[in-house]
Amino acid sequence: MSEQSFSEWLQERSEPEWTAVVTHPFATAITTGQADMRHYLEQDFQFVDSFTALLGAAVASADSFEARVPYGRFLGQTATTEEKTYFHRALAELGGRTDAPPEPVTAAFKRLMDEVRTAQDYLLIATVLCVAEWCYLGWASRAVEPLPEGFVHREWIELHDGEEFRAWVGFLRGELDRLGAGLDEERRQEVLRVFRRAVELERAFFDMAAG
Repeated sequence: MSEQSFSEWLQERSEPEWTAVVTHPFATAITTGQADMRHYLEQDFQFVDSFTALLGAAVASADSFEARVPYGRFLGQTATTEEKTYFHRALAELGGRTDAPPEPVTAAFKRLMDEVRTAQDYLLIATVLCVAEWCYLGWASRAVEPLPEGFVHREWIELHDGEEFRAWVGFLRGELDRLGAGLDEERRQEVLRVFRRAVELERAFFDMAAG
């Protein structure tokens, strides 16, 4: 790992699942405006509460004030305003519902979020958050101009790319790199297991959305 950051090490050891997520046919269809978004967004909305709670746990368990601030900012500006507003507008446009029963993969991902939150293990909390956000930056950054005209596809892409979101992902990766620098092998493997599990669930979620 001498020439490789911890986040890069985790990503590399999560192949080929990682590449399968960021190049997933359903994700590609989002970037071209061709994905059927209703069921996908109904299920993604089921994460909002667990994801918000996970951000709150990151604020509580982070090891410094400097680390807490970005989580608090993202919690206030994005998780509780931009994304929640987007979901309600998009699902209204698509004739979807916010109370759809969770699919098995949705329930499994929520369990993973809730497990690391309940454990108050900051490194594992940061790991799950990093996978969720970095994967989405991965596929959204592959979109090419012009973006789809319809707001459902276009705004979902814009929420997961752009300067602010890239900085957010950079912060999460930086936290993994900082915290991972001095880990022993047992702890590195524990983090890797959680990272891989989150990546596997991301792929399974896109598989579910694709039908």
